[in-house]
Amino acid sequence: MTAKENIIHKIIESKNKPQLDFSLKRKTEAFTNNLFNTLFDSNECVENNIEQLEADFKEIYNLAIKSVNHCCEDIWNDFLRGLPEIFENLNADAKSLVDNDPASNNIEEVYLAYPGFYAVAIYRLSHSLFKLKAPLIPRLMSEYAHSKTGTDIHPGATIGKSFFIDHATGTVIGETCIIKDNVKIYQGVTLGALQVSKELKNVKRHPTVENNVTIYANATILGGETVIGENCIIGGNVWITESVPPNSLVYHKPETQLKQKKV
Repeated sequence: MTAKENIIHKIIESKNKPQLDFSLKRKTEAFTNNLFNTLFDSNECVENNIEQLEADFKEIYNLAIKSVNHCCEDIWNDFLRGLPEIFENLNADAKSLVDNDPASNNIEEVYLAYPGFYAVAIYRLSHSLFKLKAPLIPRLMSEYAHSKTGTDIHPGATIGKSFFIDHATGTVIGETCIIKDNVKIYQGVTLGALQVSKELKNVKRHPTVENNVTIYANATILGGETVIGENCIIGGNVWITESVPPNSLVYHKPETQLKQKKV
């Protein structure tokens, strides 16, 4: 066996542990796009698209578990029954963006051009499949949205109504995070864990954000026991690892120095 043949043999041997079919990733991304367009593009035929989406879902489900499994039909039917409510929540999210962002001119602009809205839309769709225990597909959907928007929302997170993410880039929301209603966050916000340990897999690791909270850019809030009380305003660049009582204003006081250049 030549050196080249030996290298090829080793690569092929390693690829079989585990067997990965990257068509699952590509097909899930196409499914995600079609799902979003079915809800929001007026040129799409909903009836025809739903039929195609069902067929596509069955295909990617069976790819995800590497076998034919008829449970996917029950999961799809449950997902489909919840789709009108998801759509209603997404319309409320879009309205929140229009109502709160002075740069927004109309709701059509939000649907077409706001990465924060797209990220939340794919989150809500993937979250529904996550709760139904669909294998791998919710994570692939959320990572696709992450790649397009720079916003990383784990499909296991729990997010309430009228959720607003402005600019979106760099936002991270962890798996066990709970966000209540009418919450607004800005770019670079992290709702994360205090530590990363496999033993914490089934433990609440990420914070809770109560109703009517605003979190400004680059704030970092960590810990499963950390609760941001309702009506709080969290200023930019703060670092929080303890709970904040309701109706509080938390801000970072920077020290900026100005020194004249020598001419």
